[in-house]
Amino acid sequence: MAKVIYGDRIGRTARLSTGCSAFIFDPMGERILLTRRTDNGQWCLPGGRMEAGESLAETCIREVWEETGLSIRIVRLIGVYSTPNQILTYADGNRWQIISHSFEAEVIGGELVLSDETTEFGYFTPDEIAGMDVMEHHRERIADGLSRQSAAFIR
Repeated sequence: MAKVIYGDRIGRTARLSTGCSAFIFDPMGERILLTRRTDNGQWCLPGGRMEAGESLAETCIREVWEETGLSIRIVRLIGVYSTPNQILTYADGNRWQIISHSFEAEVIGGELVLSDETTEFGYFTPDEIAGMDVMEHHRERIADGLSRQSAAFIR
């Protein structure tokens, strides 16, 4: 299970990991797709780590497919998140400063299914999300996506 640790430039003590998350509205544009992770039981936006030889858009499309069974199209960049003052630590000793890109995406095919990475999924309102056990570093991404600001956030 990942734990978020904060500290002034704590990223210097960790390795870098590049990835992305997808912000997907329901067809009415009122609720957001979240998945519950198998490794820690917390809710999050679908997404994950970039693999060598991929673009960020390809990473986002692949990760959403693997975790949800949905085919998506990238609509726009919501934000880039790379704070050096926050890292994720894991029980195995790995420490990562995350460089994440959050994209708004729309579903173009597929069907919601569980995967080996997810135990639940659903579309939730902002009020429902406020009371859920959401991964701490995803709350900022969700708030930024809900703002519907046209310019990307750089955090």
